[in-house]
Amino acid sequence: MAYWLMKSEPDVYSIDDLKRDRTEIWDGVRNYQARNFLTSMALGDKAFFYHSNTKPPGIVGLMEIVETNMVDPTQFDKSSKYYDPKSPADNPRWHTVTVGYVETFEEGITLDQLKEAFTPDELWVVRRGNRLSIMPVADAIAEKLLTMAKKT
Repeated sequence: MAYWLMKSEPDVYSIDDLKRDRTEIWDGVRNYQARNFLTSMALGDKAFFYHSNTKPPGIVGLMEIVETNMVDPTQFDKSSKYYDPKSPADNPRWHTVTVGYVETFEEGITLDQLKEAFTPDELWVVRRGNRLSIMPVADAIAEKLLTMAKKT
């Protein structure tokens, strides 16, 4: 099992939305490195749900990868802001996963707390200028994050 961190703006899709829906396709990723991370995910991997572009930003819960190697349907939907006219139907450019709700942390782990606890090499989300919406999290770092979440 691997760990990941996946960002979403809470006004677009939040941990509460996932709790309500139970599972959801993680669509709209249009960065090649993030897409490559999505395609390397396996069933049962865990992902920290990170609320971005909010005050305060931070990790708010945990989810599980419940379906992998899916074609992102938004790339073919002309009404979607994620439509990609250059993505051929016979060889789609964008793939994704379905995530399932695991838990909401009683208190989130804020970006400031993350910056205090981890170096940029340990946890990419604290890197200055990092814009990736999906990133790997090393096992030891994930365990520390889970411990931090239980203490809050």
